[in-house]
Amino acid sequence: MEDKLTLSVEETAKLLGIGRNLCYDRVKTGEIPAIKIGRRLLVPRSALEKLLADPKPLNLTLTSK
Repeated sequence: MEDKLTLSVEETAKLLGIGRNLCYDRVKTGEIPAIKIGRRLLVPRSALEKLLADPKPLNLTLTSK
């Protein structure tokens, strides 16, 4: 990661290899820590590094259509 202190949810999703909507859902549930500044949700780089250092499975539910 570069020297930025925070990442957007979109940048976080790309870095984790997940979709933007899934990333927003995980921020909403608290599985991915984020802070709100104005209207923007930002993921602290340090929190993301901690999450990646000690990964826990994301609670994913598969549904069929």
